Order: sequence, then structure tokens, then C-alpha cells
Amino acid sequence: MVVPGRVRSFIVTPMPVRLYALLTWTTLGRLPLINEGAARFLRRMLPAIAHRHGTRVLELGIVRDHVHLVVELPPRPDVPRLVQGLKGASARIANRDGLMPRAKLRWANGYDLRSVGVRDLRPTIRYVRSQNSRHPELALGDSPAESPGSAFCEPRKGALPAERGLSGRL
Repeated sequence: MVVPGRVRSFIVTPMPVRLYALLTWTTLGRLPLINEGAARFLRRMLPAIAHRHGTRVLELGIVRDHVHLVVELPPRPDVPRLVQGLKGASARIANRDGLMPRAKLRWANGYDLRSVGVRDLRPTIRYVRSQNSRHPELALGDSPAESPGSAFCEPRKGALPAERGLSGRL
């Protein structure tokens, strides 16, 4: 019997949630502002910033004018706050610490976030790892992301059924 004005309580068992995405943003005007020192700094700093937002960086690809991250988002992501943290803090600290000898590191407005299904996760990670070969004119020396087994974090065990190819260019 339901009594008016009384709240029924339910015990909710949490469901496992796996949210994966490809996050991309560019430098201001797509200028080649990212040098090798800045790329090393970004490879260290971006995963740490993401972690503070409950996000795991699975892979990171950096060339002179843009950044790609494959991320595992928390169950209730605040994407604008995450991106604000990643872009804002990275540029502010890089410029403050003098990592940009010629021009300041400045990011363009906006970002691209595309959801990635579990089946497309490994091909997406391969895509992000291949940025130096996809954009040789923008490549940054020896990228740790291009070495075999260099993923920042492996996806959880059992998260990946059989691979299938990406359907189009990301």
C-alpha cells in the first residue's frame, strides 16, 4: 500500500559502466606550437589532470598542432570541466614554466569528443598511436606512444571483444 507523502526507498545495485571517448583539440589557428619539450610535458601532465577528474587516459597522441586522447570517463562525466582542466591547466603551466621558448602554448576554442564503443577501442588506440606517421610533417621526434606496449593504461580485462576496423577516418 502506497501512503501519500511517503517516499519509498529502493536499494539500487550499481551497474558497471564503461564510457570510452576520443577527445581531440587543436592549437590556436592550428599553428605548430607544440615542440618536443612541450610534448613531453603534456604526456606527463594530461594523464595527471584527467585523473583528478576521475578519467583515465588510455592513449595519448601529440603532433605539433593537435592532441588526441583516448579516455575512459567516469559514470557521470563533466566533459566541459574535464576539457577546461586539460586545456587550461596545461597551457597555463607550460607557459609559466617556460616550456615554450618562442610562442606561448595556446589552444583553439572548442574540442571534439566522440564516443568509442568497446569493439572500436583498440583500433582507436592504434589510430591515436599512429599520429606521427599519419602527419609526418607535424611529427615530434620519437614519440613514446608509438612504441609497442606503451599505452598509458590498459582497458579493464574483459572490456574488449573481438576487434573490428574503424568505419571511416576519425
